[in-house]
Amino acid sequence: MIAVVQRVSKAGVTVAEAGHDARIELGLVVLLCIEHEDTPEKASWMAAKIAKLRVFEDDDQRFNLSIKDVAGSVLLVSQFTLAGDCSKGNRPSFISAASPEAGQDLIDKVQQLLHQEHDIPVECGVFGASMKVDLVNEGPATFILRR
Repeated sequence: MIAVVQRVSKAGVTVAEAGHDARIELGLVVLLCIEHEDTPEKASWMAAKIAKLRVFEDDDQRFNLSIKDVAGSVLLVSQFTLAGDCSKGNRPSFISAASPEAGQDLIDKVQQLLHQEHDIPVECGVFGASMKVDLVNEGPATFILRR
């Protein structure tokens, strides 16, 4: 499981074909990739890590606050291309990416855990759709989580 986490002042994801438009203000954009060996236990770890990650600044401009501390939201976007292996040739190989069914199940699990166990508002993209993501990365602050 791979996540690219970006601290944002605002962000959104639009899927024109589905008439879907999800938006957040202060929070985290999480681009999440599920790989074929990922499990519900890894989804639980990832949700807890995202919820507890201290990447927001306190009064001393130190990374000491979590998303819950700042009453932020998460914009969760599935992104299988993070599994792209570009080490050979010029075309990425996605052999490590989970099947669409397994990927969607674990993306849904992370969303559910963030919302129900960690009490964080979560907006989502549309799994498997072509999406347009816009964001204002604050800092910029971008982190890679891998489990």
